[in-house]
Amino acid sequence: MQPIIECVPNFSEGVNLQTIKLITDEIESIEGVRLLNVDPGIATNRTVVTFVGHPDAVIHAAFLAIKKAGELIDMSKHTGEHPRMGATDVCPLIPIANITMEETARYAQELAKRVGEELNLPVYLYEAAQSNPARNNLSVIRAGEYEGFFKKIKQPEWAPDFGPAEFDAKRGGTVIGARDFLVAYNVNLNTTSTRRANAIAFDIREAGRVKKVNGKAVVDENGKTVNIPGSLKSVKAIGWYIEEYGVAQISINLTNLNVTPIHIAFDETCKKADARGIRVTGSELVGLVPLKALLDAGKYFLKKQQRSIGISEKELIKIAVKSLGLDELTPFKPEERIIEYMLAKPEGRKLVNMTVAAFADETASESPAPGGGSIAAYMGSLGAALATMVANLSSHKAGWDERWEEFSNWAEKGEAAKATLLKLVDEDTAAFNKIMDAFGLPKSTDEEKQIRKDAIQQATKYAIEVPFKVMQVAAGTMELIKAMAVTGNPNSVSDAGVGALCVRSAVMGAFMNVRINAAGYDDKNFVDDILQQGRVIEEQIIKDEKEILQIVNEKIGI
Repeated sequence: MQPIIECVPNFSEGVNLQTIKLITDEIESIEGVRLLNVDPGIATNRTVVTFVGHPDAVIHAAFLAIKKAGELIDMSKHTGEHPRMGATDVCPLIPIANITMEETARYAQELAKRVGEELNLPVYLYEAAQSNPARNNLSVIRAGEYEGFFKKIKQPEWAPDFGPAEFDAKRGGTVIGARDFLVAYNVNLNTTSTRRANAIAFDIREAGRVKKVNGKAVVDENGKTVNIPGSLKSVKAIGWYIEEYGVAQISINLTNLNVTPIHIAFDETCKKADARGIRVTGSELVGLVPLKALLDAGKYFLKKQQRSIGISEKELIKIAVKSLGLDELTPFKPEERIIEYMLAKPEGRKLVNMTVAAFADETASESPAPGGGSIAAYMGSLGAALATMVANLSSHKAGWDERWEEFSNWAEKGEAAKATLLKLVDEDTAAFNKIMDAFGLPKSTDEEKQIRKDAIQQATKYAIEVPFKVMQVAAGTMELIKAMAVTGNPNSVSDAGVGALCVRSAVMGAFMNVRINAAGYDDKNFVDDILQQGRVIEEQIIKDEKEILQIVNEKIGI
């Protein structure tokens, strides 16, 4: 798989949309790059752009964007709420897939060198791309901002890493680096006071605030000021007033979501604001966010309510958006703000995006796909869904309040199986199409015949593995179904029974597909092994179904 990196340049223009469009046009002109998000801010007069792709393509696109921004933006006339020092203020590269931070840092250094040499622009490296720990922090590099850099750049310790040691009055300077995924997050307050917003920011941010005694800063034995740390690690924060919205905000950078996730930052900000007599009214995300961040937030707020977390991805996101107030200022559209959704190919889940009737019509058509394999996967997903429903109903049953977590854990397992089986609905059809594509390859020469044969064998193996995965995942839900039949809401015991019937049919149907495709695969050891495993799963699922139906029928009683 190819390496993928993300680039999130911040341009010092948030008002003139035509200027922004000319910059992003440069990015989109490069093949292999996908523009994911453009987020302009009027009050900050700043636009955050997000794009991804192969590292070579990304740094070329970034170079063109930096060049265009320098041509169009005049920093001598720029004003805005956000700290800044250049037309392209900062340009971080972030490893996304199949690439290390060290490799990403080398790409950042390559980009910085090219910008400095070819554009004659002062460039500073930061974070993972900067080897000097004294100047790898963005806020330290940017201290003094645009106005202060005319003097700062002449200091030997602040000579640029690349480019001339002359500050460019029109373009300013830029900072290029490599860092972990950062979430820019603003929390809205019911105040217009920047001072009070700053006080809350100092309460939560890791750096905290300067310690003072009798109004004077306390210094240590080395003459450095002593700080009182804030309550959250891996958090940077500052307060400001946003004229566009008429409220003060706390602007937060979450530099490590594993240490401080969004929901913890939000709740802690609410506590600190409340202690100062201020209410948090909502929040907003700047740019894109990983899917996991919102799923974790949804689960967090449901757990606080003692509600089941075994619900769909869509519902978890809805809970997160409402709990965090992400739609207070502007509508929050998950398909435009979640990075995984932006990267997903629209055609990737064609079947499961259909209506039930359309899916049935497509199956009934003269096209050979979707066929039994996709239907088997779908039946498995329905069985898992029914069991998950029983678990969720049980977690909310009156008088069973103390058991909510028990059933929530079951529901979470069922939801995971359902989601996997739904993906396999389309994957089974994709496997069939791979075989058809392989059979359609040319076969005029001996070389072409061999290429075609190898492609057919590779596609056939894939077409065996997909329904076998359906067998494994579907069979794994029988433990859940049995638990719901035995201990779940008695009013829904018939639903557990229907779920068992669905899963039995899914496993047996998927095994038929394994067997028919295995007949065309030449690796007999692989075939013998997977058929043996399949027979064991099929035999067990028949036993499980019989046992569950006996329990269900006894409880129904008539």
